[in-house]
Amino acid sequence: MIYILFVVGFFVLIKGADLLVEGASSIGKRMNLSSLIIGLTIVSFGTSLPELLVNLVASFNGSSELAIGNVLGSNVANILLILGISALIKPLPITKNTYFSEIPFSLIATLLVGFLANAAILSDTSDVAGLMISRIDGFVLLFFFAMFMGYIYVVSKQNKEEVEGNEIAVMSTGKSIVYILIGMVGLYFGGQWVVSGAIGLATYFGMSQSFIGLTLVAIGTSLPELVTSIIAVNKSNTDIAVGNAVGSNIFNLLWILGISAVIKPLEFEVVSNTDIFMIIVASTMLILAVIIGKRTVISRWEGLWFFLAYVAYMVFLVHRG
Repeated sequence: MIYILFVVGFFVLIKGADLLVEGASSIGKRMNLSSLIIGLTIVSFGTSLPELLVNLVASFNGSSELAIGNVLGSNVANILLILGISALIKPLPITKNTYFSEIPFSLIATLLVGFLANAAILSDTSDVAGLMISRIDGFVLLFFFAMFMGYIYVVSKQNKEEVEGNEIAVMSTGKSIVYILIGMVGLYFGGQWVVSGAIGLATYFGMSQSFIGLTLVAIGTSLPELVTSIIAVNKSNTDIAVGNAVGSNIFNLLWILGISAVIKPLEFEVVSNTDIFMIIVASTMLILAVIIGKRTVISRWEGLWFFLAYVAYMVFLVHRG
């Protein structure tokens, strides 16, 4: 039963986040908030709720390996799997803002997490054995996240017309509240079922929680980004697909790990440095896709290489256990 709930939990988790975003966005519109503000706050944070809920439940259950594996695995999947599949459907343009600002910021965030996890300089507990992302580290990550949100706000103001062109469905207040409540319930139970199932799978098959987090849980919680990117590509909105994937990576590293560590410090395994290195490799591949090609796009061939690199990473994780 726990394995059935593990699968069902992903659908409940993702649908819960979707309903919560719809309801909250509708109320925001009724309060005369601009689509720009709604997009920057409710929608952006809403797409990160599956990863956040899984991490919070895992942290409270003492499963730091699962929490960190979820974030690192999701980041690798966002670039190699999601952009790889999207580029195979249609070549993906990379905007100047994404190439010159967001990808470098994503790399800095990755290096920052790696540094804070491996250095005890900012540790707020002197008697902890082993590596850890401490509460102070969490506040540092949240500080950089606030800086990123400031940058996003400035960029969105410059592209205000394009952002405000997105339609937000306005529902009755009662219906919006029902959506929010159902969404919150879905997030709670979905998060519990996914984490319980992941721990059960790891225990039954003798695998590490980190492995389950990097693979099954990471891919599952990345489904909203995958669906969003595929829909965007099919609607020829390919210019936002890369930005969404890179932006999601920054959210995962700074917001989700930050808030998780502030609530409860996360133990960090040395072996996870390999996964941080893999995020750097994936980001480098993204940069090289522009340098090597004649145009600032991820071509179908490059998308194929991204996908094959992700498959190779999965094989490596299986061998690592």
